[in-house]
Amino acid sequence: MKYRKLGNTGLIVSELALGTMQFGGKMKMGNLGQEDTTRMVKLALDRGINFIDTADVYSLGESETLVGNALKGARTEIVLATKVRLPVSDNLNWSGATRVNIMREVEASLQRLQTDYIDLYQVHGWDSNTPLEETVRALDDVVRQGKVRYIGLSNYMSWQAATAVMLQERMGLEKFVTAQMYYSLLGRGLEYEFQSFAEYHNIGILIWSPLVGGFLTGKYSRANPAPAGTRFAEAGSFVPFDKDMGYRVVDTLKQVAARRNVSPARAALSWVLGRPAVSSVIVAARKAEQLEDNIAAADLRLSDEDVRLLDEASDPGIPYPKWMVLQLDTVEDPRSKALYPERYVDGGPWKDLRGTRWSG
Repeated sequence: MKYRKLGNTGLIVSELALGTMQFGGKMKMGNLGQEDTTRMVKLALDRGINFIDTADVYSLGESETLVGNALKGARTEIVLATKVRLPVSDNLNWSGATRVNIMREVEASLQRLQTDYIDLYQVHGWDSNTPLEETVRALDDVVRQGKVRYIGLSNYMSWQAATAVMLQERMGLEKFVTAQMYYSLLGRGLEYEFQSFAEYHNIGILIWSPLVGGFLTGKYSRANPAPAGTRFAEAGSFVPFDKDMGYRVVDTLKQVAARRNVSPARAALSWVLGRPAVSSVIVAARKAEQLEDNIAAADLRLSDEDVRLLDEASDPGIPYPKWMVLQLDTVEDPRSKALYPERYVDGGPWKDLRGTRWSG
C-alpha cells in the first residue's frame, strides 16, 4: 500500500480507502452482516488500508454500527470518515446540513461508531434549504468541541464549493480539506472545473464509485449485460453514462489490462489514482477476492501509453468555457509557452492535463 496526505493537512491516508455502503441490509447494496463486515475490515487493515469511509445514511446507521463493532481494538490505528446531510428518518428535521441535524447526527455517529472523535466529517451534499453560514458555523463548532478533527464536502458543484471555502476564510472558520466526488473513466466531469478548484485550494479529492458500480470490472458487455441482483444493476443507474461509450472504454480497458496481466478493475483504479489532486480512492466489495484485487491497484502504475489509450477512449471533450480558458492561457499568451514548454506538443497547441491533445 502507498500513502498520501489528506488534502492540505498533515494526516496520512492510504491511497485506497475502504467504502462501507455494502455493510448492512437496509439499502440493498451488499447486505453484508457483522461477520462479513468484520472480515472485510480486517482484510483491509492487514493489507495496509488505514482509511475507512462511511455515512449515517448507509443502511440508516447500520453500516456505522457494523463498522464500529469491527474496529474494536483498532480505532486509533485508522482514519475514520463519515457523513451527514441525507435523510435518516421521516422526521423533516432529521435531514439537511442544518445546525440541529449536524449536532444530533455527529452524536449519533459517534455512538454507533463507538468512538470519541471522527477524523473526517463530511457534508454529503449541498443543502439549498439551509443558509450556508449556518452549516459552516456548525461544522466549525463540532471541530472546536473535539468531536471532529477535519471537515470535508461531497457532491458540490464548483461554485458551491468555492463559495463555502471563501465564506469559511472570511468568517475565520475551519475549512474544508477534502471533497468526496464521483470520478471514473466513464465520469470525467470533475475535470471541467472542480479538479482545478481543488488543486488551487489544496483540497484533497476522495473518489467514490471509480468502477461505476462494477461496470468497469469488464464483466459486462453488449452481449452480456448485467443481470438483476448485481451491484451494477442495482447502482448503475445512480451513476449514469452513455452505454455505447461505456462498452468502448471497457474494450480499451481490457486491452490495457491484458498487456499488464491484471484485471480491468485494477487498471481502472490505477488510472484514477494517477489523476491530479486525488488523496484517496474509495473501493468497496462484497467478496474478499474482489477487495484483494482492488487493493492490488495501489502497486500498479500504468505506462504513458496505457494512460493515453484510456484517456482517448474515455475523452468526453472539452466544454466551454474551459476550452476558451485553455486557449487564452496558452496559445494567446506567449508567457505560458516560455514558462511551461512541456505543455505544448511539438511546439504546437496545448497538451491538456489529462494527456489528450487539444487541437484548438
